[in-house]
Amino acid sequence: MFFQHHHTDSQSKARAGTMKTDHGDIPTPIFMPVGTAGTVKGVHFAELENSVQAPIILGNTYHLYLRPGLEVLEQAGGLHKFNTWNHPILTDSGGFQVYSLAHRRTITQEGVKFQSHIDGSKHLFTPENVMDTQRTIGADIIMAFDECTPYPCEYNYAKKSLKLTHSWLKRCIDRFDSTPSKYGYEQFLFPIVQGSVYKDLRVESAKFIADCDRHGNAIGGLAVGEPDELLYEMTELVCDQLPSEKPRYLMGVGTPANILEAIGLGIDMFDCVMPSRNARHGYLFTNHGIINIKNQRWEKDFSPIDDQSHVHILNTHSKAYLRHLVRSNELLGMQICTINNLSFYLSLVKEARKQILQNNFVQWKKEKLEVVMRRL
Repeated sequence: MFFQHHHTDSQSKARAGTMKTDHGDIPTPIFMPVGTAGTVKGVHFAELENSVQAPIILGNTYHLYLRPGLEVLEQAGGLHKFNTWNHPILTDSGGFQVYSLAHRRTITQEGVKFQSHIDGSKHLFTPENVMDTQRTIGADIIMAFDECTPYPCEYNYAKKSLKLTHSWLKRCIDRFDSTPSKYGYEQFLFPIVQGSVYKDLRVESAKFIADCDRHGNAIGGLAVGEPDELLYEMTELVCDQLPSEKPRYLMGVGTPANILEAIGLGIDMFDCVMPSRNARHGYLFTNHGIINIKNQRWEKDFSPIDDQSHVHILNTHSKAYLRHLVRSNELLGMQICTINNLSFYLSLVKEARKQILQNNFVQWKKEKLEVVMRRL
């Protein structure tokens, strides 16, 4: 059984479960650090394992396809052996990168033609070769190839895009099911629900994806600029349509508050560049609130970065020292900030799981939201 559902909170739709892969178990709800090019920027895998305590990371199909390339990855024995990360890896399909490179791509029924952002070379992604590419990268969890619509988006465009995504999904499934897993371990395919912010399209897509009966399901096309109210409305609507016995993955989300609210709606999996990207600018999420470590108020603050963190360097190094590192553009400053934010996110979902199992999620979430939204 790929997913074991353990408990649903008695006052909400929040769930606790476990996903099982050949590279290890993944407790849910879970946040997955983004390792775009086979690494989480600024953090060694030893820190990801021991300090951040991440059971799974993401790789990016678009970036890994371009560099180092499939030939290198295949000769290495897949991404796990190439980067020595011995835990589960999920790869996105490259669809979001294609979406973000609107000036460099052309979408057709066949697939997407695009230019590399590295050297301008021309490439074609199809549902079939994206499945092959992710097989070769060696992901444990592989995402279907889809079109991510922008926000705002006209209804007719969203509807047309949805039909394209569904037709691509059929081709993804045919290719996935007709090819073996690589490197001696099982690989799983997740379809992606689309439909912009239109209720009827979201319901149509969720039902179509549910009928495909894969190991898990994802929700895409959100967190692209829409208000939080629409994000939560669409998420709840889709969760009510997707099967409860399979994990639900809300792609690209988000702030700690977004994650807590979405857990309460029935989401199990999250990813976002926010904690690592914001860290590189000195923006910290802590157990006391949000800190911009560059601010002068921290110049002579010799208290720990976060005295409630389980990570040793965060409850020994001072805010003043970290501010000095960041303002001096020292690489150690970026590393400490990134470890802080990722460990906070992982601790947050770990505590959410504990509260779900104790049927105390709703009250705990109410109290925690005040903290994670507080600016210090």
